Amino acid sequence: MNWDHPDIVAEFDETLRFWFDRGVDGFRIDVAHGLVKDAGLRDIAGMPFPLPDDTPEGLDHPHWDQPGVHDVFRHWREIADSYDPPRAYCGEIWVGRDHRLTAYLRPDELHTAFNFNHLMCPWLPEALRTSIDRTLASHAAVGAPPTWVLGNHDVCRPVSRFARPQELTTSLDRFLTHFYDRPADFAAGLRRARAAALLSLALPGGAYIYQGEELGLPEVEDIPWDRMQDPMVAGTNRTNRGRDGCRVPLPWTRDGDSYGFSPDGADEPWLPQPPAWGELSAEAQEGDATSTLELYRRALHVRRENPALGDGMLEWIDAGRDVVAFRRDPGFACWINLGPDPVPLPGGHVLVASGDVSAGSIPTDVAVWMQVS
Repeated sequence: MNWDHPDIVAEFDETLRFWFDRGVDGFRIDVAHGLVKDAGLRDIAGMPFPLPDDTPEGLDHPHWDQPGVHDVFRHWREIADSYDPPRAYCGEIWVGRDHRLTAYLRPDELHTAFNFNHLMCPWLPEALRTSIDRTLASHAAVGAPPTWVLGNHDVCRPVSRFARPQELTTSLDRFLTHFYDRPADFAAGLRRARAAALLSLALPGGAYIYQGEELGLPEVEDIPWDRMQDPMVAGTNRTNRGRDGCRVPLPWTRDGDSYGFSPDGADEPWLPQPPAWGELSAEAQEGDATSTLELYRRALHVRRENPALGDGMLEWIDAGRDVVAFRRDPGFACWINLGPDPVPLPGGHVLVASGDVSAGSIPTDVAVWMQVS
């Protein structure tokens, strides 16, 4: 679309106001970094597809992250701020450097953005600490709240990502489906996904939860080729299994034609659900204190009630190379053991733990929230 044309601007203004007038809180803006294209419509001429950690600094790509996109969002922010209460925007923004992401989050542009640079971080202690520090520093520079994201509809589910050897993958391949043939420990993947959830919810700022993460769903890696819906599959002549594995309809009940996703007797969902889906359903996990669903519920309840969580700062605790630990005031600490051996449980009252800490230690790939003095 030509954003220099007044009719385009007017059309979008009308659409925003149509929904704001009806009381919606805001918009998630898809591919927000691609709204404006180079005015000359240059060909990409073999340029790389810019994504986090692999985008050359200073790359002038014809249809990603063009400077004019910021003018559009400044105008949209004026519309959002004209309402009482003001409306909000969240951008889906895949750009390569922290400062390029937070350029969209200046006080007169978007309110928040999905933190995909952190999503791409492997389950390794030093990498996590570095990612958190970079996120906090870059967002503070523009006065924007950081966000924490484990997955979405475009990337492999955390349970299956974290099931693979984390040292072997250093690019976006880790988050799509190029690693299905790599060895996987799905029990470890679930432990890590549960611990990562507590880490995300304990950090300063906001957290986004993609549907199914609260059930601990894995990626569905064996969808038949003839049932796949993602255009990426056909567009790569079936060399890429695409994103359908994280888009399989959720299981709500143990039984039923679609595990409660649709009424029994309705048409089959657009993607097939695995036979074991029922045991991961919301119904199967309801009331089970050890389930991932109840872990999320406890953590969200504590987060809502605890004054140390949400906005604010953190202070790192030196707990050893394999432990990611930090304090938040007043009186909160989060410890995550990424090492192979248990570590002693610190003093204090356990608020939430992603695994069994009753023996007085934190097992491998377990996170714990503590009330401390």
